[in-house]
Amino acid sequence: MRMRRKTWIWPRYWHTSCAVDTAPDTAGLDHNEIKTQILLAAGKLGSSTDCSIPRLLLQREKGRCRNDSFSPGECSRMVSHFLPNYLGYTDSYAQKAFCGIYSQDGRIFMSACQDQNIRLYDCHSGRFKKFKTVKARDVGWSVLDVAFTPDRGQFLYSSWSDYIHMCNIYGDSDTHTALDLSPSNRRFAVFSITVSSDSREVLGGANDGCLYVFDREQNTRTLRIDAHEDDVNAVAFADASSHILFSGGDDALCKVWDRRTLREDNPQTVGVLAGHQDGVTFIDSKNDARYLISNSKDQTIKLWDIRRFSSHEAQEASRRAVTQQNWDYRWQQVPKRALRKQSLPGDSSLMTYRGHGVLHTLIRCRFSPAFSTGQQYIYTGCCSGKVIVYDLLTGMIVKKLTNHKACVRDVSWHPYEEKIVSSSWDGFLRLWEYRQAEYYDDDLHDAPGEALEPRAKRSTRATRTGTPSSL
Repeated sequence: MRMRRKTWIWPRYWHTSCAVDTAPDTAGLDHNEIKTQILLAAGKLGSSTDCSIPRLLLQREKGRCRNDSFSPGECSRMVSHFLPNYLGYTDSYAQKAFCGIYSQDGRIFMSACQDQNIRLYDCHSGRFKKFKTVKARDVGWSVLDVAFTPDRGQFLYSSWSDYIHMCNIYGDSDTHTALDLSPSNRRFAVFSITVSSDSREVLGGANDGCLYVFDREQNTRTLRIDAHEDDVNAVAFADASSHILFSGGDDALCKVWDRRTLREDNPQTVGVLAGHQDGVTFIDSKNDARYLISNSKDQTIKLWDIRRFSSHEAQEASRRAVTQQNWDYRWQQVPKRALRKQSLPGDSSLMTYRGHGVLHTLIRCRFSPAFSTGQQYIYTGCCSGKVIVYDLLTGMIVKKLTNHKACVRDVSWHPYEEKIVSSSWDGFLRLWEYRQAEYYDDDLHDAPGEALEPRAKRSTRATRTGTPSSL
């Protein structure tokens, strides 16, 4: 019998309690147009308080739906009743899982582990089956980030290396291409990467405080921008045009750049977003060139509108807050003072979300998919081993998915289906889906007198499981 090698979980990675905000301040968001956008996209704008599925079906049968069909908003409203709540699939690795993302069309899932392997899963038609494993090259410590090319024919990965590597997804052999960033630091790491919508440029954020732009057509680094006063932990494009860039660093600032006017000899930001009190670990764009969210070591997620930049005084307040931090999130517990609900002077964020923990590693957060949810949720990993889902408009936690024994570093929601995959330092990859919690007797029979007995297919490496989540 083939046994899985046990991943040792150090005591500092054990479950940690997180301070939950029971009364989030929604004042900034209530007066912003994103509230109307989300209500419209979620089918809740000007509608009845009765959001039940029977009522929506009755409305359709009475001909009160446009074109006798549900609108995208009404579909999102129905999906809100079926959030993932059940552990449907598990894969296990010998070491920590660092990254896990769906492709833009949801047909492939890519996972990166500290064992230097990148695993690709086929997700066609509800499947989740591993079809390829690629051994990453030139890896120090771990693969730190991964990204698909827009055509989904290749993927990129970064590590503690002078190079970002690119490899084909399909084909009998693996062809690795090294993109040389030519850094000046001897010990160099790219913590975050993304690819422009035309696949031409690769954007990376590194530990020397710089942004790097690599042009694939010219096969050379075209820009090295001195962007932050400390590590650049996160980069993202604002929308499909790839003109506007976002970056976030350990200086607690999020910065907005215009690629069209960016010059290496005189880099100028479009604006700066200040309000975090510790380093930014991840950034996710709403893909509308207006809104983004940032996760931070100050144990919060913040929602930003790039039309509301921060003043110089606010930026200085954020810098002072960072310099006053005298703890290390990698191996220490969060100081009590860091859990206090307080805002810095000039904080220009629209909303702050509290209830998850950011310790040990650069934990990620994302907007929920536009197609199925209308982006009405924000979800994140947590150092306590949970996946936390927030309501974007209220700031309240609407779902907790609990099963991991160490921090969840990455989370990815299928763009068209109600499935979330969590990647954890306990060495497990878990796929969460919706499962009805209560049944009527008639639901449990295929035919009169014939009971339906579910069976779970198990193996030592990957298992279909039957574990409900807990709130």
